[in-house]
Amino acid sequence: MILPEDRWWAAEPKWRAAEEYGFDHAWTYDHLGWRTLVDGPWFSAVPTLTAAAMVTSRIRLGTFVASPVFRHPVPFARELITLDDMSDGRFILGVGAGVDASSYDGQVLGEPELTAKERADRFFEFVEALDGLLTTDKYDHKGAYYAAVGARNVPGPVQRPRLPFVIAANGPRTLRLAARYGTGWSTTGLKNKTVDEWWNGVAGLAKRFEETLAEVGRDPSTINRYVNIDASPVFSLSSVEAFADAAGRAGELGFTDIVTHWPRSGSPYEGRETVLEVVAGDLLPKLQETP
Repeated sequence: MILPEDRWWAAEPKWRAAEEYGFDHAWTYDHLGWRTLVDGPWFSAVPTLTAAAMVTSRIRLGTFVASPVFRHPVPFARELITLDDMSDGRFILGVGAGVDASSYDGQVLGEPELTAKERADRFFEFVEALDGLLTTDKYDHKGAYYAAVGARNVPGPVQRPRLPFVIAANGPRTLRLAARYGTGWSTTGLKNKTVDEWWNGVAGLAKRFEETLAEVGRDPSTINRYVNIDASPVFSLSSVEAFADAAGRAGELGFTDIVTHWPRSGSPYEGRETVLEVVAGDLLPKLQETP
């Protein structure tokens, strides 16, 4: 995860290095501004990922995660098709319900506050509409939050039938959405004060997702499982030992993919790039060899 906070002359080497280090995917946040960093530099996700596609050739690229808070599915589908083309089929759409009205994204457009149920309803409609827009030319949609009339999608995504969706979900309804539409499921776990409590919460979510897959009749082998290990109380790249511990716990719980953040000079995700270098050089090859 590379936050979109640096001018491109400083950001470009990070995206190149992520590929050179051997990571399978590289992500960025999709916000108009984010938490304690809202007063600092911040760049848009789609142009950032487009630029990243131009300086890499193998690594998959994605949003972690896009949301319906400030996006309409019709123009966003065009951007996704373009990103998938510019990256030659390497794009992954990480998508979630989005932050609540107390956040900068939720306030800056001056729109009315939604209840938790309304946010979930909007998320369902957003994902359903994107699925239709990316797979169907002249797509029509009329819902509570969005409309499309004969929306075109030519030439369509490079990846067929559409680019992969990694759907962020923690609750019962959104887990079912991930089980239905997702190529992958992602979680940040539940807020807890200790590392062990956080991982216990992740374990519970992983079990619940397995049960949801069974309920909807989805083959578990057809969907990947992503966990943001930096949602834990301990930053995964604070030390080599912390990363190894987090990676080991994620593997034991059946996660196929883990997401860590490029170390920053200050909070959040404060750390040293030397730790990242050791992890990439020593631990990453071993993790990728693990069945």
